[in-house]
Amino acid sequence: MKCAVYRSNKKDMTYLYLPEEDDMTRVPEALMNMISPVERVLEFELTPERRLAQEDAGEVLKHIEEQGWFLQMPRQDQPEFLC
Repeated sequence: MKCAVYRSNKKDMTYLYLPEEDDMTRVPEALMNMISPVERVLEFELTPERRLAQEDAGEVLKHIEEQGWFLQMPRQDQPEFLC
């Protein structure tokens, strides 16, 4: 599946995965209001075998196929770094 990834400019470390570039018709309005504005940062072929940095590719594919999108949020168990 061709997948486009959008970064939220409002919520740090939050990414929206979509099956096609700029096809946000299935993303709930409330979610878009929470994370917008977004900007496209990546487009790639997503397969179950593909390695992703934070998520399981099979789970991402499953969510996209079932609901039309997948939201990656910051992991709660990661320590925040102090500057």
